[in-house]
Amino acid sequence: MPKKITRRSFMKKIFTSFLTVTGISAGGYYYAHEIEPRFVETKKMVIQHSKIPSAFDGFKMIQFNDTHLGFQYNLTQLKKITKQINALEPDIILFNGDLMDAPNQFKNPANIIPILQELKAPFGKFAIYGNHDHGGYGSNLYKDIMTKSGFTLLRNQAKKIELLGNSSIYIVGIDDAMLGKPDLDKAFQNVPKEAYKILLSHAPDLADQSYPFGAELQLSGHSHGGQIKIPFLGALVTSPYGEKYIEGLFTIGKKNPLTLYVNRGLGTTRLPFRFLSRPELTVITLAKK
Repeated sequence: MPKKITRRSFMKKIFTSFLTVTGISAGGYYYAHEIEPRFVETKKMVIQHSKIPSAFDGFKMIQFNDTHLGFQYNLTQLKKITKQINALEPDIILFNGDLMDAPNQFKNPANIIPILQELKAPFGKFAIYGNHDHGGYGSNLYKDIMTKSGFTLLRNQAKKIELLGNSSIYIVGIDDAMLGKPDLDKAFQNVPKEAYKILLSHAPDLADQSYPFGAELQLSGHSHGGQIKIPFLGALVTSPYGEKYIEGLFTIGKKNPLTLYVNRGLGTTRLPFRFLSRPELTVITLAKK
């Protein structure tokens, strides 16, 4: 009878393969464990669309996600990233899920609240559920933390953002695809078709299902950009709903296409390493086309 392979031994074998394929020694191990996971890239981009109202030209959004607090990412790093976000002076802040790696094992989760409360954005802070936010009986704990931190938690809901009284866009948030109950019909039911719509979905691969609902932009995380990537081979480990669209910009559909952006996240999970997949903070500026 074949010996049962545990998750730990499976992950160990994967990383051993990574070291073997790349020929990395102790120096490379140190880089992947100590350097790259803390080597945050602030990625800036401009998203243009004819539906973006003129009043929103130059509107700055910051997306961050996948901190996975308690695994490798800690509260000191979270404090540092909040200062970085505030220094960028965003109009709106978007958190795309996976706050704690294992909510039921995280010590003193209330300590997260005063840190997130420091984040400032004049048009609001919004969050959605990731799979780890539901895991370990964390759904209510995550909700409590985010609402006390001043975030609006969108779970199959939409929020209208207004400027100058009559110009608006919509932020639409859906539940996580793995452990939640995403309901696109419910999320979009009161959103005008002519409005510019930004969909927050932790799972990037849900873009194929969300495309017919008419959002112009989808922001996702979950995949960690592969977390460990081998040149010419790509990501060693991918997650369900994060296997097709792993990182960066994608265009889904031909008629009224959906722009998908997948953020690599800030923390790590399963393996405490990053290689060729730096943690990321994304600054998105809207522009009238």
